[in-house]
Amino acid sequence: MELKQRICLVSLGCAKNLVDSEVMLGVLARAGFALTADREAADIIIVNTCAFIEASTREAIDTIFSLARCKQTGCCRHLVVCGCLPQRYKDGLLAELPEVDLFLGTGEFDRIDRHLHKLIAGRLHKRLHSSRSTLLMGSETPRVLSTPAGSAYLKIAEGCSHRCTYCTIPLIRGPYRARSQRSIIQEARHLAACGVKELNLIAQDTTRYEDLAGLLRRLARIQGIVWLRLLYGHPASLSPEVLAVMAGQEKVCRYLDLPLQHIADPVLRRMGRKITRAKTEALLAALHSRVPGIALRTTFIVGFPGETDSDFEQLMEFAGQARFEHMGAFMYSDEEGTPAARLARKVPEEVKRERHHRLMSLQRLVSKEKLSARKGKELTVLVEGPAANSRYAAQARTEFQAPEVDGVVLQEPLPAGSMARVKITRALTYDLAGKTVCHDA
Repeated sequence: MELKQRICLVSLGCAKNLVDSEVMLGVLARAGFALTADREAADIIIVNTCAFIEASTREAIDTIFSLARCKQTGCCRHLVVCGCLPQRYKDGLLAELPEVDLFLGTGEFDRIDRHLHKLIAGRLHKRLHSSRSTLLMGSETPRVLSTPAGSAYLKIAEGCSHRCTYCTIPLIRGPYRARSQRSIIQEARHLAACGVKELNLIAQDTTRYEDLAGLLRRLARIQGIVWLRLLYGHPASLSPEVLAVMAGQEKVCRYLDLPLQHIADPVLRRMGRKITRAKTEALLAALHSRVPGIALRTTFIVGFPGETDSDFEQLMEFAGQARFEHMGAFMYSDEEGTPAARLARKVPEEVKRERHHRLMSLQRLVSKEKLSARKGKELTVLVEGPAANSRYAAQARTEFQAPEVDGVVLQEPLPAGSMARVKITRALTYDLAGKTVCHDA
């Protein structure tokens, strides 16, 4: 009897990439492959890559080299690289990465089993397959969830049509394409039946989805779903109807991930963001007015070509006034094929680093103050499992904390996937600590 080939999949990048990885795991499990988390025991190692910015590309290459060593130290016979890296760089990878046996682009996720069967049988005619457009999954697309119990990502669209001057996503993933509401609702019902309580809606731009307000209302009617969270919104496409649903529907988290990228109008114009500082400030005022207590996450890019000292000081002033609950920052890097890479007046690397340090130092202070205001309060949390912080037994999240990117609530052990009421006893820089008041079974 032939033993099943053991597959280990390593997923890099964002939550959208993680869903793609879960789809590949679902396809492979359906085809009879055995899944393992042990790289040394795997016959085939797959790495699903991100190549959005220079740093993610470097991480992907470093990971590939590290995993290639498993061919000498472990059971690995084949190394497969999937996702954004081969979709973006295509034939340029073949000579540079001879350790890799097969490259698959973003349109091959649902056919990975066929490619692996050919690879194993020695019938592979070419190492690179990246011509198809990015897979737009449906409700019948298989998935193996890899997120903590009780939580899942729900991808509602693929690609992007905004054409921000610095962004490679349209080059890699193609134009915006949305799933039907029927497809999304069917998948959400299936996830709820599997015990998922929190659905995190993701896309390159969730707020562009047509009738997003209606979709949220329909998702909120699904039995078993407790939280609905919006990630990766765009400030230019957030509608008043969505704000009304966030304010009036208890299951929709008072949380919004809204990457702003900058605030100075000259930088926003060069970025192609199609929004101004005045409109951004009006939007934030409307959010806080219509959805009291909302927690906001954003990201900024520092060191964009032409960013002056005055532009950056505007950003610092704005961040200090807006006081975001959660904020990340990236140092700009030229990306091949983007209009921004051709812009003049590059900002020196040391200036980028100094600006990044100043901005994140400010955010550390804001975060600690915001979290301190929650001390003594009782909050509902979703338990994730063992805590990454060794001083605590378990970690959970409130509706104000998105998975992976935000802080957590540290507490005593409770079953993963359960909901609890926790009294906050301590505020750290990015995390909270608390004591359980009550919890479900």
